[in-house]
Amino acid sequence: MTSKRYSARTLDANALKSFAHPLRLRIYELLDEHGPSTATRLAALLGQNTGATSYHLRELARHGMIEVVAGMGRGKEKYWRITPGGYSYGDQPVDPEAAGALEFLLDDLIRQRSAELARWREVADRAPAEWYQVSGFARRSLRLTPEEAGRMRDEVLEVLERYRAVSDGRAESVGPEDVAGSAADAEGSAQAPGGAEGRVAADDRRDAETAQAGGAGDSVARGVRPGSLGEAGGATGGAGSVPSAVELERSGETAVGHVIVHFDVLPIGAVQEG
Repeated sequence: MTSKRYSARTLDANALKSFAHPLRLRIYELLDEHGPSTATRLAALLGQNTGATSYHLRELARHGMIEVVAGMGRGKEKYWRITPGGYSYGDQPVDPEAAGALEFLLDDLIRQRSAELARWREVADRAPAEWYQVSGFARRSLRLTPEEAGRMRDEVLEVLERYRAVSDGRAESVGPEDVAGSAADAEGSAQAPGGAEGRVAADDRRDAETAQAGGAGDSVARGVRPGSLGEAGGATGGAGSVPSAVELERSGETAVGHVIVHFDVLPIGAVQEG
């Protein structure tokens, strides 16, 4: 069954290999969480020098992941943002190096999702009431054919695509004053993805030099305060590397926040046990 594409771009082999870098992933995360920022501000948040962050920003831009925000910044100062429209990894690469990069990216995606879920469990009781009430955890265990599973996936992604278009439209109007506050909130908590610190240090030293030169049942929980459900493994803490999942901005009387939506279709039962 052919998968529909719901992103503006599909990463090719070169883009996969470039993106599979711990510091670039962290830079992309920060821009995604907090909106446009500069190489200088990102360097301060990440404990890097400006030459290193400038180099990695240019690499991300070279593959269409981020772009310069027109009209922001003074003089030669550049503000960078996530390129609207999103991206997808596409099919399994034939090139072994690109395939290894994809494995790295998928592992980091799992890390990021786990950290975001744990972080929300930690901070949900401090969220404003209107945000707490629209939050939710959901899991479904279904028995479907491949065709039904594909149709369900596409229908959900079509809904998400509509709301991404709304979100991308708002991103066009973000100003420097909005960025300054949210980036400051992240200071002190910006670290490289878990388990990759050694690679970050080695890769960044080199890059800085280059730059300067099935079946467990269903569950749904909407607006549930932490502690009011049975704890399963104590999924709290350990998420200090990810800034708060909700960064509030105010536009008139309407609250606009950074909302994370996780969605997976996992046909685990179709895999034969080893």
